[in-house]
Amino acid sequence: MVRRRAQEVSIVTQHSVCPPTESDREVKGLHVITWGCQMNVYDSARMTDVLRPLGYQAVDAPDAADMVILNTCHIRDRAAEKVFSELGRLRLVKETRAAEGQRTILAVAGCVAQAEGAEILARAPYVDIVLGPQTYHRLPEMVARAARAAGAVIDTDFPAEQKFDFLPDAQAPQTPGGLTAFLTIQEGCDKFCSFCVVPYTRGAESSRPVESVLREARRLVETGAREITLLGQNVNGYHGEGPDGRVWGLAGLAEALAAIPGLARIRYTTSHPRDMDDALIAAHRDLPALMPFLHLPVQSGSDRILAAMNRGHTAADYRDIVLRLRDARPDIALSSDFIVGHPGESDADFEATMQLIRDVGFAQAFSFKYSPRPGTPAAGAPLQVPEDVKDARLQALQALLRTQQDAFNDGTVGRVVPVLFTGHGRKPGQLSGRSPYLQAVHVDGPDALIGHIAQVEIRERYTNSLSGTLIQERAFA
Repeated sequence: MVRRRAQEVSIVTQHSVCPPTESDREVKGLHVITWGCQMNVYDSARMTDVLRPLGYQAVDAPDAADMVILNTCHIRDRAAEKVFSELGRLRLVKETRAAEGQRTILAVAGCVAQAEGAEILARAPYVDIVLGPQTYHRLPEMVARAARAAGAVIDTDFPAEQKFDFLPDAQAPQTPGGLTAFLTIQEGCDKFCSFCVVPYTRGAESSRPVESVLREARRLVETGAREITLLGQNVNGYHGEGPDGRVWGLAGLAEALAAIPGLARIRYTTSHPRDMDDALIAAHRDLPALMPFLHLPVQSGSDRILAAMNRGHTAADYRDIVLRLRDARPDIALSSDFIVGHPGESDADFEATMQLIRDVGFAQAFSFKYSPRPGTPAAGAPLQVPEDVKDARLQALQALLRTQQDAFNDGTVGRVVPVLFTGHGRKPGQLSGRSPYLQAVHVDGPDALIGHIAQVEIRERYTNSLSGTLIQERAFA
Protein backbone atom coordinates (compact mmCIF):
# COMPACT_ATOMS: atom_id res chain seq x y z
CA MET A 1 0.00 0.00 0.00
CA VAL A 2 1.02 3.59 -0.31
CA ARG A 3 2.54 4.60 3.00
CA ARG A 4 2.36 7.64 5.26
CA ARG A 5 5.33 9.91 5.91
CA ALA A 6 5.24 10.07 9.69
CA GLN A 7 4.71 7.72 12.60
CA GLU A 8 1.65 9.35 14.16
CA VAL A 9 0.86 12.50 12.18
CA SER A 10 -1.03 12.23 8.89
CA ILE A 11 0.12 14.22 5.90
CA VAL A 12 -2.39 17.00 5.39
CA THR A 13 -2.49 19.03 2.20
CA GLN A 14 -4.94 21.76 1.34
CA HIS A 15 -5.56 22.48 -2.34
CA SER A 16 -6.09 26.15 -2.98
CA VAL A 17 -5.74 28.89 -5.52
CA CYS A 18 -6.87 32.51 -5.51
CA PRO A 19 -10.54 32.73 -4.43
CA PRO A 20 -13.14 33.58 -7.07
CA THR A 21 -13.78 37.23 -7.75
CA GLU A 22 -17.02 38.96 -6.84
CA SER A 23 -17.54 39.81 -10.50
CA ASP A 24 -17.97 36.16 -11.41
CA ARG A 25 -21.10 35.12 -9.54
CA GLU A 26 -21.27 31.73 -11.28
CA VAL A 27 -18.11 30.57 -9.54
CA LYS A 28 -18.48 28.52 -6.34
CA GLY A 29 -15.76 27.99 -3.76
CA LEU A 30 -14.31 24.52 -3.14
CA HIS A 31 -12.00 23.63 -0.26
CA VAL A 32 -10.43 20.15 -0.15
CA ILE A 33 -8.53 18.88 2.91
CA THR A 34 -6.50 15.74 2.26
CA TRP A 35 -5.13 13.30 4.80
CA GLY A 36 -2.79 10.43 4.07
CA CYS A 37 -0.95 9.10 1.10
CA GLN A 38 0.04 10.30 -2.34
CA MET A 39 -2.94 8.49 -3.83
CA ASN A 40 -5.27 10.61 -1.73
CA VAL A 41 -3.48 13.74 -2.99
CA TYR A 42 -4.06 12.50 -6.54
CA ASP A 43 -7.71 11.69 -5.80
CA SER A 44 -8.29 15.15 -4.33
CA ALA A 45 -6.95 16.74 -7.48
CA ARG A 46 -9.23 14.56 -9.60
CA MET A 47 -12.28 15.46 -7.50
CA THR A 48 -11.39 19.10 -8.11
CA ASP A 49 -11.24 18.35 -11.84
CA VAL A 50 -14.64 16.62 -11.72
CA LEU A 51 -16.28 19.57 -10.00
CA ARG A 52 -14.72 22.28 -12.16
CA PRO A 53 -17.42 22.06 -14.90
CA LEU A 54 -20.00 22.76 -12.18
CA GLY A 55 -18.32 26.10 -11.50
CA TYR A 56 -16.26 25.12 -8.48
CA GLN A 57 -12.86 26.70 -7.94
CA ALA A 58 -10.53 26.04 -5.04
CA VAL A 59 -10.43 28.58 -2.22
CA ASP A 60 -8.05 29.01 0.69
CA ALA A 61 -10.35 28.40 3.65
CA PRO A 62 -13.57 26.55 4.53
CA ASP A 63 -15.41 29.74 5.46
CA ALA A 64 -15.06 30.91 1.84
CA ALA A 65 -16.24 27.60 0.39
CA ASP A 66 -19.62 26.55 -0.96
CA MET A 67 -18.36 22.98 -0.71
CA VAL A 68 -15.82 21.38 1.63
CA ILE A 69 -14.45 17.88 1.05
CA LEU A 70 -12.52 15.89 3.63
CA ASN A 71 -10.53 13.24 1.75
CA THR A 72 -9.68 10.78 4.49
CA CYS A 73 -7.20 8.03 5.28
CA HIS A 74 -7.94 4.99 7.45
CA ILE A 75 -4.43 3.62 7.88
CA ARG A 76 -3.26 5.48 10.97
CA ASP A 77 -4.54 4.92 14.48
CA ARG A 78 -7.58 6.96 15.54
CA ALA A 79 -8.15 8.03 11.94
CA ALA A 80 -11.93 8.13 12.28
CA GLU A 81 -11.80 10.18 15.47
CA LYS A 82 -9.60 12.76 13.76
CA VAL A 83 -12.18 13.05 11.01
CA PHE A 84 -15.02 13.56 13.48
CA SER A 85 -12.98 16.20 15.28
CA GLU A 86 -12.49 18.10 12.02
CA LEU A 87 -16.17 17.69 11.19
CA GLY A 88 -17.05 19.36 14.48
CA ARG A 89 -15.05 22.43 13.45
CA LEU A 90 -16.59 22.45 10.00
CA ARG A 91 -20.08 22.25 11.50
CA LEU A 92 -19.51 25.67 13.07
CA VAL A 93 -18.37 27.03 9.69
CA LYS A 94 -21.44 25.58 8.01
CA GLU A 95 -23.80 27.04 10.64
CA THR A 96 -22.15 30.48 10.45
CA ARG A 97 -22.47 30.57 6.67
CA ALA A 98 -26.08 29.36 6.90
CA ALA A 99 -26.91 32.26 9.23
CA GLU A 100 -25.57 34.56 6.50
CA GLY A 101 -27.77 32.90 3.87
CA GLN A 102 -24.97 30.84 2.33
CA ARG A 103 -25.14 27.07 1.97
CA THR A 104 -22.12 24.83 2.45
CA ILE A 105 -22.13 21.28 1.09
CA LEU A 106 -20.00 19.14 3.39
CA ALA A 107 -18.62 15.89 1.98
CA VAL A 108 -16.50 13.11 3.48
CA ALA A 109 -14.55 11.05 0.96
CA GLY A 110 -11.83 8.43 1.05
CA CYS A 111 -11.15 5.36 3.11
CA VAL A 112 -12.76 6.51 6.37
CA ALA A 113 -15.89 7.29 4.38
CA GLN A 114 -15.79 3.80 2.90
CA ALA A 115 -15.30 2.12 6.27
CA GLU A 116 -17.48 4.33 8.45
CA GLY A 117 -20.19 5.58 6.08
CA ALA A 118 -23.28 4.93 8.20
CA GLU A 119 -21.48 5.91 11.40
CA ILE A 120 -20.49 9.27 9.88
CA LEU A 121 -24.12 10.10 9.12
CA ALA A 122 -25.23 8.92 12.57
CA ARG A 123 -22.66 11.00 14.44
CA ALA A 124 -22.53 13.96 12.06
CA PRO A 125 -25.98 14.30 10.44
CA TYR A 126 -25.01 17.70 9.06
CA VAL A 127 -22.74 15.95 6.52
CA ASP A 128 -24.31 16.11 3.07
CA ILE A 129 -22.29 13.55 1.08
CA VAL A 130 -20.34 10.42 2.00
CA LEU A 131 -18.48 8.80 -0.89
CA GLY A 132 -15.95 6.00 -1.19
CA PRO A 133 -12.71 6.05 -3.20
CA GLN A 134 -14.24 4.24 -6.18
CA THR A 135 -17.12 6.67 -6.73
CA TYR A 136 -15.42 10.04 -7.32
CA HIS A 137 -16.55 10.10 -10.93
CA ARG A 138 -20.16 10.23 -9.65
CA LEU A 139 -19.51 13.28 -7.49
CA PRO A 140 -21.38 15.78 -9.75
CA GLU A 141 -24.50 13.60 -9.54
CA MET A 142 -24.16 13.44 -5.75
CA VAL A 143 -23.78 17.22 -5.53
CA ALA A 144 -26.96 17.65 -7.55
CA ARG A 145 -28.83 15.18 -5.35
CA ALA A 146 -27.55 16.87 -2.19
CA ALA A 147 -28.72 20.24 -3.50
CA ARG A 148 -32.21 18.86 -4.14
CA ALA A 149 -32.69 16.54 -1.18
CA ALA A 150 -33.23 17.20 2.49
CA GLY A 151 -31.20 14.18 3.56
CA ALA A 152 -27.61 13.08 3.03
CA VAL A 153 -26.28 11.25 -0.03
CA ILE A 154 -24.11 8.20 0.57
CA ASP A 155 -22.29 6.20 -2.10
CA THR A 156 -19.72 3.67 -0.91
CA ASP A 157 -20.31 0.98 -3.54
CA PHE A 158 -17.58 -0.71 -5.53
CA PRO A 159 -19.01 -0.08 -9.02
CA ALA A 160 -18.17 -2.48 -11.81
CA GLU A 161 -17.02 0.33 -14.08
CA GLN A 162 -13.56 1.83 -13.79
CA LYS A 163 -13.85 5.27 -12.27
CA PHE A 164 -10.96 6.42 -14.49
CA ASP A 165 -13.09 5.81 -17.57
CA PHE A 166 -15.41 8.59 -16.43
CA LEU A 167 -13.01 11.14 -14.97
CA PRO A 168 -12.07 14.20 -17.05
CA ASP A 169 -8.52 14.72 -18.21
CA ALA A 170 -6.16 15.82 -15.45
CA GLN A 171 -5.88 19.60 -15.54
CA ALA A 172 -2.39 20.12 -14.10
CA PRO A 173 0.34 18.47 -12.03
CA GLN A 174 -0.64 18.12 -8.38
CA THR A 175 2.46 19.56 -6.72
CA PRO A 176 3.67 23.13 -6.22
CA GLY A 177 5.53 24.37 -9.25
CA GLY A 178 3.87 21.83 -11.52
CA LEU A 179 7.12 19.99 -12.25
CA THR A 180 6.33 16.74 -10.45
CA ALA A 181 3.03 14.90 -10.60
CA PHE A 182 1.28 11.82 -9.27
CA LEU A 183 -0.54 9.43 -11.60
CA THR A 184 -2.63 6.56 -10.27
CA ILE A 185 -2.32 3.48 -12.46
CA GLN A 186 -3.60 0.76 -10.14
CA GLU A 187 -5.98 0.58 -7.19
CA GLY A 188 -7.07 -1.94 -4.64
CA CYS A 189 -5.41 -4.96 -3.13
CA ASP A 190 -5.91 -8.73 -3.21
CA LYS A 191 -3.13 -9.50 -0.71
CA PHE A 192 -5.17 -9.24 2.53
CA CYS A 193 -2.30 -8.62 4.91
CA SER A 194 -3.54 -9.25 8.43
CA PHE A 195 -3.01 -5.66 9.60
CA CYS A 196 -4.33 -3.76 6.57
CA VAL A 197 -7.74 -2.24 5.75
CA VAL A 198 -6.98 -1.42 2.10
CA PRO A 199 -8.74 -4.48 0.57
CA TYR A 200 -11.88 -3.46 2.45
CA THR A 201 -11.76 0.26 1.66
CA ARG A 202 -10.25 0.29 -1.85
CA GLY A 203 -11.56 -3.04 -3.13
CA ALA A 204 -9.97 -5.65 -5.37
CA GLU A 205 -6.91 -4.92 -7.49
CA SER A 206 -7.64 -3.24 -10.79
CA SER A 207 -5.36 -1.60 -13.32
CA ARG A 208 -6.00 1.18 -15.80
CA PRO A 209 -5.55 0.44 -19.51
CA VAL A 210 -2.16 1.44 -20.89
CA GLU A 211 -3.59 4.04 -23.26
CA SER A 212 -5.48 5.73 -20.43
CA VAL A 213 -2.28 6.04 -18.41
CA LEU A 214 -0.24 7.28 -21.37
CA ARG A 215 -2.89 9.83 -22.29
CA GLU A 216 -2.89 11.29 -18.79
CA ALA A 217 0.91 11.21 -18.63
CA ARG A 218 1.17 13.16 -21.89
CA ARG A 219 -1.30 15.68 -20.54
CA LEU A 220 0.76 16.11 -17.37
CA VAL A 221 3.94 16.62 -19.39
CA GLU A 222 2.19 19.14 -21.63
CA THR A 223 1.24 21.13 -18.52
CA GLY A 224 4.80 21.14 -17.21
CA ALA A 225 5.60 17.88 -15.42
CA ARG A 226 9.17 16.64 -15.75
CA GLU A 227 8.79 13.84 -13.21
CA ILE A 228 5.83 11.50 -12.71
CA THR A 229 5.32 9.16 -9.77
CA LEU A 230 3.09 6.19 -10.61
CA LEU A 231 0.76 5.26 -7.75
CA GLY A 232 -1.00 2.11 -6.66
CA GLN A 233 -1.66 0.12 -3.53
CA ASN A 234 0.36 -2.61 -5.26
CA VAL A 235 1.75 -0.56 -8.10
CA ASN A 236 4.20 -3.19 -9.32
CA GLY A 237 1.28 -5.60 -9.64
CA TYR A 238 0.04 -3.43 -12.51
CA HIS A 239 -1.61 -5.53 -15.24
CA GLY A 240 -3.31 -3.12 -17.63
CA GLU A 241 -4.64 -3.90 -21.07
CA GLY A 242 -2.20 -2.72 -23.72
CA PRO A 243 -3.00 -1.25 -27.14
CA ASP A 244 -2.04 -4.62 -28.60
CA GLY A 245 -4.77 -6.33 -26.59
CA ARG A 246 -2.31 -8.08 -24.31
CA VAL A 247 -1.78 -7.51 -20.60
CA TRP A 248 1.15 -5.22 -19.84
CA GLY A 249 3.13 -5.24 -16.63
CA LEU A 250 4.74 -2.25 -14.98
CA ALA A 251 8.00 -2.77 -16.88
CA GLY A 252 6.29 -2.40 -20.25
CA LEU A 253 4.32 0.60 -19.07
CA ALA A 254 7.49 2.27 -17.76
CA GLU A 255 9.19 1.72 -21.12
CA ALA A 256 6.28 3.38 -22.94
CA LEU A 257 6.26 6.29 -20.49
CA ALA A 258 10.00 6.77 -20.88
CA ALA A 259 9.43 7.41 -24.59
CA ILE A 260 7.26 10.49 -23.91
CA PRO A 261 9.28 13.58 -24.94
CA GLY A 262 9.93 15.88 -22.01
CA LEU A 263 9.35 13.28 -19.28
CA ALA A 264 12.72 13.06 -17.58
CA ARG A 265 12.02 10.95 -14.52
CA ILE A 266 9.71 8.10 -13.55
CA ARG A 267 9.11 6.77 -10.03
CA TYR A 268 6.55 4.37 -8.60
CA THR A 269 5.14 3.53 -5.20
CA THR A 270 4.14 1.40 -3.35
CA SER A 271 5.49 -1.99 -4.32
CA HIS A 272 5.02 -5.48 -2.93
CA PRO A 273 7.86 -8.03 -2.93
CA ARG A 274 5.58 -10.68 -4.45
CA ASP A 275 5.16 -8.53 -7.58
CA MET A 276 8.84 -7.67 -8.13
CA ASP A 277 9.32 -9.68 -11.32
CA ASP A 278 12.35 -10.15 -13.58
CA ALA A 279 11.06 -7.73 -16.21
CA LEU A 280 10.73 -4.89 -13.70
CA ILE A 281 14.17 -5.56 -12.26
CA ALA A 282 15.56 -5.45 -15.81
CA ALA A 283 13.74 -2.15 -16.40
CA HIS A 284 15.74 -0.62 -13.57
CA ARG A 285 18.85 -1.65 -15.50
CA ASP A 286 17.68 -0.55 -18.95
CA LEU A 287 15.61 2.62 -18.47
CA PRO A 288 17.61 5.73 -17.48
CA ALA A 289 14.35 7.59 -16.74
CA LEU A 290 13.40 5.03 -14.08
CA MET A 291 14.95 6.47 -10.95
CA PRO A 292 17.33 4.32 -8.88
CA PHE A 293 15.20 4.66 -5.75
CA LEU A 294 12.72 1.96 -4.81
CA HIS A 295 10.22 1.83 -1.95
CA LEU A 296 9.78 -1.90 -1.27
CA PRO A 297 8.00 -2.61 2.05
CA VAL A 298 9.04 -5.73 3.92
CA GLN A 299 7.27 -5.04 7.26
CA SER A 300 9.24 -7.65 9.25
CA GLY A 301 12.41 -9.71 9.07
CA SER A 302 10.89 -12.69 10.88
CA ASP A 303 9.45 -15.48 8.76
CA ARG A 304 7.05 -16.37 11.56
CA ILE A 305 5.65 -12.83 11.69
CA LEU A 306 5.63 -12.50 7.90
CA ALA A 307 3.45 -15.62 7.80
CA ALA A 308 1.18 -14.22 10.51
CA MET A 309 0.93 -11.02 8.47
CA ASN A 310 -0.03 -13.09 5.39
CA ARG A 311 2.68 -11.33 3.39
CA GLY A 312 3.33 -14.29 1.08
CA HIS A 313 7.12 -13.97 1.12
CA THR A 314 9.97 -14.79 3.46
CA ALA A 315 12.91 -12.74 4.65
CA ALA A 316 15.13 -14.79 2.33
CA ASP A 317 12.85 -13.94 -0.60
CA TYR A 318 13.26 -10.26 0.19
CA ARG A 319 17.04 -10.52 0.47
CA ASP A 320 17.15 -12.31 -2.89
CA ILE A 321 15.12 -9.54 -4.56
CA VAL A 322 17.51 -6.95 -3.15
CA LEU A 323 20.53 -8.84 -4.51
CA ARG A 324 18.96 -9.09 -7.97
CA LEU A 325 18.06 -5.40 -7.96
CA ARG A 326 21.58 -4.38 -6.96
CA ASP A 327 23.05 -6.67 -9.56
CA ALA A 328 20.89 -4.99 -12.22
CA ARG A 329 21.36 -1.43 -10.90
CA PRO A 330 24.31 -1.20 -8.48
CA ASP A 331 23.49 2.37 -7.40
CA ILE A 332 19.88 1.64 -6.50
CA ALA A 333 18.77 2.95 -3.10
CA LEU A 334 16.08 1.22 -1.10
CA SER A 335 13.30 2.42 1.15
CA SER A 336 10.93 0.23 3.13
CA ASP A 337 8.17 0.01 5.73
CA PHE A 338 8.40 -1.76 9.07
CA ILE A 339 5.74 -2.62 11.62
CA VAL A 340 6.87 -3.46 15.14
CA GLY A 341 4.69 -5.18 17.71
CA HIS A 342 2.45 -7.18 15.38
CA PRO A 343 0.47 -9.66 17.55
CA GLY A 344 2.73 -12.49 18.62
CA GLU A 345 6.02 -10.71 17.86
CA SER A 346 8.69 -11.98 20.25
CA ASP A 347 12.08 -10.54 21.09
CA ALA A 348 13.61 -13.04 18.65
CA ASP A 349 11.21 -11.95 15.90
CA PHE A 350 12.12 -8.34 16.48
CA GLU A 351 15.83 -9.15 16.39
CA ALA A 352 15.30 -10.89 13.03
CA THR A 353 13.89 -7.61 11.71
CA MET A 354 16.88 -5.70 13.04
CA GLN A 355 19.22 -8.18 11.39
CA LEU A 356 17.47 -7.84 8.04
CA ILE A 357 17.91 -4.07 8.28
CA ARG A 358 21.62 -4.49 9.02
CA ASP A 359 21.99 -6.93 6.12
CA VAL A 360 20.14 -4.89 3.50
CA GLY A 361 20.90 -1.27 4.39
CA PHE A 362 18.23 1.34 3.66
CA ALA A 363 18.55 4.90 2.40
CA GLN A 364 15.18 5.71 3.93
CA ALA A 365 12.41 3.87 5.73
CA PHE A 366 9.12 4.37 7.52
CA SER A 367 8.34 2.54 10.72
CA PHE A 368 5.21 2.18 12.79
CA LYS A 369 3.88 0.56 15.90
CA TYR A 370 1.20 -1.97 15.13
CA SER A 371 -2.26 -0.56 15.82
CA PRO A 372 -5.43 -2.62 15.39
CA ARG A 373 -7.62 -1.72 12.44
CA PRO A 374 -11.25 -2.78 13.00
CA GLY A 375 -12.30 -5.68 10.81
CA THR A 376 -8.78 -6.92 10.08
CA PRO A 377 -7.64 -10.40 11.18
CA ALA A 378 -4.83 -9.12 13.39
CA ALA A 379 -7.16 -6.87 15.39
CA GLY A 380 -8.62 -9.87 17.21
CA ALA A 381 -5.49 -12.00 17.27
CA PRO A 382 -4.14 -13.29 20.58
CA LEU A 383 -0.79 -12.26 22.08
CA GLN A 384 -1.17 -8.52 21.52
CA VAL A 385 2.16 -6.85 22.31
CA PRO A 386 2.12 -4.35 25.22
CA GLU A 387 2.45 -0.70 24.28
CA ASP A 388 5.63 -0.16 26.29
CA VAL A 389 7.30 -3.05 24.46
CA LYS A 390 6.21 -1.65 21.10
CA ASP A 391 7.54 1.77 22.10
CA ALA A 392 10.96 0.38 23.04
CA ARG A 393 11.23 -1.69 19.88
CA LEU A 394 10.22 1.21 17.68
CA GLN A 395 12.82 3.49 19.23
CA ALA A 396 15.57 0.91 18.70
CA LEU A 397 14.51 0.22 15.13
CA GLN A 398 14.26 3.90 14.24
CA ALA A 399 17.68 4.59 15.70
CA LEU A 400 19.19 1.92 13.44
CA LEU A 401 17.30 3.20 10.39
CA ARG A 402 18.36 6.77 11.13
CA THR A 403 22.00 5.67 11.30
CA GLN A 404 21.65 4.03 7.89
CA GLN A 405 19.92 7.04 6.37
CA ASP A 406 22.63 9.36 7.67
CA ALA A 407 25.30 7.02 6.30
CA PHE A 408 23.65 6.97 2.89
CA ASN A 409 23.41 10.75 2.78
CA ASP A 410 27.00 11.09 3.99
CA GLY A 411 28.00 8.85 1.09
CA THR A 412 26.68 11.39 -1.40
CA VAL A 413 28.98 14.15 -0.11
CA GLY A 414 31.68 14.70 -2.69
CA ARG A 415 29.68 13.03 -5.44
CA VAL A 416 28.24 14.73 -8.51
CA VAL A 417 24.53 13.99 -8.95
CA PRO A 418 21.88 15.20 -11.41
CA VAL A 419 19.31 17.37 -9.64
CA LEU A 420 15.87 18.27 -10.97
CA PHE A 421 15.21 21.81 -9.76
CA THR A 422 11.60 22.35 -8.76
CA GLY A 423 11.56 25.79 -7.12
CA HIS A 424 13.16 28.31 -4.81
CA GLY A 425 14.79 27.53 -1.50
CA ARG A 426 14.25 29.44 1.73
CA LYS A 427 17.21 31.76 1.24
CA PRO A 428 17.50 34.49 -1.41
CA GLY A 429 19.10 33.17 -4.59
CA GLN A 430 18.72 29.57 -3.46
CA LEU A 431 17.15 26.84 -5.58
CA SER A 432 15.60 23.61 -4.37
CA GLY A 433 15.46 20.30 -6.17
CA ARG A 434 15.86 16.60 -5.65
CA SER A 435 18.37 13.97 -6.51
CA PRO A 436 17.57 10.65 -8.22
CA TYR A 437 17.41 9.20 -4.70
CA LEU A 438 14.61 11.57 -3.64
CA GLN A 439 16.95 13.66 -1.48
CA ALA A 440 16.21 17.37 -1.13
CA VAL A 441 19.12 19.38 -2.56
CA HIS A 442 19.75 23.14 -2.22
CA VAL A 443 22.15 25.23 -4.30
CA ASP A 444 22.69 28.86 -5.20
CA GLY A 445 21.74 29.32 -8.83
CA PRO A 446 19.71 31.20 -11.44
CA ASP A 447 15.93 30.89 -11.76
CA ALA A 448 16.41 29.64 -15.31
CA LEU A 449 17.39 26.26 -13.86
CA ILE A 450 13.90 25.65 -12.45
CA GLY A 451 12.34 22.83 -14.43
CA HIS A 452 15.70 21.55 -15.62
CA ILE A 453 18.23 18.97 -14.50
CA ALA A 454 21.75 20.11 -13.73
CA GLN A 455 24.84 18.44 -12.29
CA VAL A 456 25.56 19.32 -8.66
CA GLU A 457 28.54 18.47 -6.52
CA ILE A 458 27.24 17.68 -3.03
CA ARG A 459 29.21 19.56 -0.39
CA GLU A 460 27.27 19.18 2.89
CA ARG A 461 24.72 16.90 4.48
CA TYR A 462 22.10 18.21 6.90
CA THR A 463 19.43 16.37 8.86
CA ASN A 464 16.88 16.26 6.04
CA SER A 465 18.63 17.78 3.04
CA LEU A 466 21.85 18.22 1.11
CA SER A 467 23.56 21.32 -0.23
CA GLY A 468 25.96 21.60 -3.11
CA THR A 469 27.52 23.62 -5.88
CA LEU A 470 26.49 23.76 -9.49
CA ILE A 471 29.13 22.44 -11.84
CA GLN A 472 26.91 22.88 -14.87
CA GLU A 473 24.75 25.94 -15.47
CA ARG A 474 24.53 26.47 -19.19
CA ALA A 475 24.23 22.96 -20.57
CA PHE A 476 21.35 21.57 -18.60
CA ALA A 477 18.59 19.17 -19.60
